[in-house]
Amino acid sequence: QGHLVESGGALVQPGGSLRLSCASSESIDDYNNMNWYRQAPGEQRILVASITRAGSPYYVDFVKGRFTISRDNAKNTVYLHMTTLKPEDTGVYFCNAQFWRASIEYNNWGQGTQVTVSS
Repeated sequence: QGHLVESGGALVQPGGSLRLSCASSESIDDYNNMNWYRQAPGEQRILVASITRAGSPYYVDFVKGRFTISRDNAKNTVYLHMTTLKPEDTGVYFCNAQFWRASIEYNNWGQGTQVTVSS
């Protein structure tokens, strides 16, 4: 029943930076992982970055060294700081909360925020 709300998407020029935010109505400590996904038109939704309860991050190869995922448990918010943006980074970015109950995986999703990288 938790809700996730993304914000921060915008039109930005190549080489620019953005910070996306994901605000959760529930404690993010309730979730095993907080994830950011990207979906471009005609493409499947792919995992871009992930962070565990313990704060361990994961990044897809293409964004390593450019994107940073972080969490603020006091604010129940997860961030994705994106730098040196490229046109290939364009897409709708979705926040995802991933957790298990009785060995069944559950996922809560936000509605997404649009990121467009173009000159």
